[in-house]
Amino acid sequence: MLRAVRLLAAVPALIAATATTGLAQDSVALHANVLFYGDNTEFRNPFREGETIFGAAVRLTAVAGIGDRTTLTLGAFGNQRFGSEKGFDLARPVVSVTIRGARSSFTFGTLPISSHAGAAGPDLNGPHGLLPPIQRETLAFDRPYEAGLQWLFAGRRLRQDVWLDWQRVNTRDHRERFDAGVNGAFGLTGPFTIPYEAHIVHEGGQLFRSGPVADSQSAAAGVSLRGRLGALETVQVEAFGLATRFVPDRASPERDRNGAGFLGRASAERAGWRAHLLVWRGWDFITDEGDSNYLSIRRDGSRYGGTRDYSEVGLTRLFQPAPGVTIHASGRVHRIEEHYEYSYRILAVVGAEWKVK
Repeated sequence: MLRAVRLLAAVPALIAATATTGLAQDSVALHANVLFYGDNTEFRNPFREGETIFGAAVRLTAVAGIGDRTTLTLGAFGNQRFGSEKGFDLARPVVSVTIRGARSSFTFGTLPISSHAGAAGPDLNGPHGLLPPIQRETLAFDRPYEAGLQWLFAGRRLRQDVWLDWQRVNTRDHRERFDAGVNGAFGLTGPFTIPYEAHIVHEGGQLFRSGPVADSQSAAAGVSLRGRLGALETVQVEAFGLATRFVPDRASPERDRNGAGFLGRASAERAGWRAHLLVWRGWDFITDEGDSNYLSIRRDGSRYGGTRDYSEVGLTRLFQPAPGVTIHASGRVHRIEEHYEYSYRILAVVGAEWKVK
């Protein structure tokens, strides 16, 4: 708690230091970004337990423009879980440099705020917008802070997010851990695109052999059709093929698993409303950060040997009451094998900026 307060209190000093250094800034601005999240899952099945995630992730930063293409960001981050005995469950410094080009940007340090956290659909809210079997949506609330490297590209036909998030260093108590991935799409003629994803979670390190060396690798590719249909502003239909390789311990290759899956998703949007339908079939599909409702492993750690079936239908309402403020509320009905359950979520994304120089 004391460390978090000190970090947040240091932001004004960082602004003053940035504004008075010998760097040739073109501008200095103070940014405040807050993600309020409330997620409740009424699950009780062999694969995933119900959970309530309720809190706010706060980021206060001073952003200095250095020349035409480079910005230096200094500040503090805090994640507060409502009802926790701690003032902040996680407190971290924000330190990054970003270099921008005509179509891309490269960040070294604390990664930028994810644009997917406030996306108009709960199935899209993951930290990097990956498909839920690859990376579960709730990581945007459980782990809203990321640091490492990121390259964002947006061209005429190609858009891509490539990142490395270093989560933990190698110590006598545990292995190092990081995840890296890519989420991209290539535009074809007309409304068709080819989306593709890849993700890896690795635990290893050579300094201390504290635990097994493990890998979780997954990839997806498909086709997407997006356009307008009658009174509906946006209609999108997607189909993906997925593959995964799960290695819980490189010293025990008999435990390795190769899996595959198919995911289909359809959505329609109109006047701030979005409805979606998602269907899944998986075979030995296991990933380290995936949503357990899709995976071929039970909560007790035992392997599910048959074909995994999952589907959901959801409705989302998006509100934008003021510039820089986005709120969305959503509800879903889930079918996990023979179990029928429900969940609901409300998110608020608030961003503000004040020019200092």
